[in-house]
Amino acid sequence: MDAATLAAYLGRIGVAATDGPTLATLRALHLAHPQAIPFENLSPLGGEDVDLADEGIAAKLVASRRGGYCYEHNLLLQGVLSALGFATRGLAARVCWNVPAGIELPRTHMLLQVDLPEGPHIADVGFGGWTLTAPLALVADVAQPTPHGTFRLRRDDDGWTLDARIGTGWRALYTFDTSPQRRVDYELTSWYLCRHPRSRFVSELIVARIGPDRRLALRGRRFTIHRTDGGDETREFGTLAELESVLDAEFGIRVPAADRLRVRLREVCGLAA
Repeated sequence: MDAATLAAYLGRIGVAATDGPTLATLRALHLAHPQAIPFENLSPLGGEDVDLADEGIAAKLVASRRGGYCYEHNLLLQGVLSALGFATRGLAARVCWNVPAGIELPRTHMLLQVDLPEGPHIADVGFGGWTLTAPLALVADVAQPTPHGTFRLRRDDDGWTLDARIGTGWRALYTFDTSPQRRVDYELTSWYLCRHPRSRFVSELIVARIGPDRRLALRGRRFTIHRTDGGDETREFGTLAELESVLDAEFGIRVPAADRLRVRLREVCGLAA
């Protein structure tokens, strides 16, 4: 990543300066990124391929002020961290969240391992509604508080499981191991997510963003605010204009002027024109 793109990224997320490859820098970036750049699947929903080249990701998420899904978010963050001198590796995960018992999904999620003097940490700014807002130390069975919830990592023979504390219990988000992945691995699974008819990214609208004291989630026509101090607020939309308004006001997304996308939004969300 060149200096101009790095500066544009830091401006996009509102981080004025960094102090090099330190845990404090990683924490600052990890908190600011998901508050500024939303998770969204408008490109695959509208029939567009997702460009995972560095230039394509920066053009979309930084210059065009759009969002994206896990590969875009975490490849962008990896490029930033590498430019700042961090040692990183891309990992792959199987999603467990909202997956029925007994169903095993392929490794379609990306996260990062970041090696620090304090020990290895995982970083993940692209897991939709349950995106982390702080890196987690790669240690087992320790509850780790973040600005937006408490998480833990569990170890077993197959690798690691990331859990989120929800209410008084724990729910698994995904499983992973520390085998390094290459960009070509992500390109293959990203193509699958953009093209396979059973991929949720081509069949439903999924948008999320972090606020200072809340998580914002849009699934189809339902918009929900999850406050960190407890309590949810939900409302539904009946028209495309209402949906576009909340995308702009709450997520900072201007819907691209593509007739096919607007048709798909009306179809998958059951909206009036």
